[in-house]
Amino acid sequence: MTPCPCGSDQTYSACCGRYHAGEAVPTAQALMRSRYAAYALGNLDYIEATCCGPAAMAFDRAEAETLQLGTQWLGLEVGRTTKGRERDSEGTVSFTAHYRHKGTEQTLVETSEFRRIDGRWFYSDRMPAAQAAVGVGGVGRNDPCPCGSGKKYKKCCGASG
Repeated sequence: MTPCPCGSDQTYSACCGRYHAGEAVPTAQALMRSRYAAYALGNLDYIEATCCGPAAMAFDRAEAETLQLGTQWLGLEVGRTTKGRERDSEGTVSFTAHYRHKGTEQTLVETSEFRRIDGRWFYSDRMPAAQAAVGVGGVGRNDPCPCGSGKKYKKCCGASG
């Protein structure tokens, strides 16, 4: 049983593997995790297929292939998720991705914007740093956790913050 690269403590087939195989991703956070797993596995077809708007226009397949060479993805930490639930049409997810590129450990810290179009989630763009620091809207303490665990936010992803 292969663990999922996204760090969910599930097997790849029960987690991101099903999205890579074509199942619709239910939340923005699940899409972000599945995109991380796709990078970790070198699945650039999935990365390209899950972009829209500015991200789709900026995606350069040749550049992505070059950057994948010599890169080992080491781990993912998910931070704040704003909106991005099954009933939302947009959402943001903050995360930190750790990786080693050509022997040097590095960290990517980003807040990403996601859009749901015709029932499917897509990565749209990076949120400008100043806007990400302030945040927009949010998940209430008693709302269902946007990670899809079925727990209240305050007892799940909101417990650490």
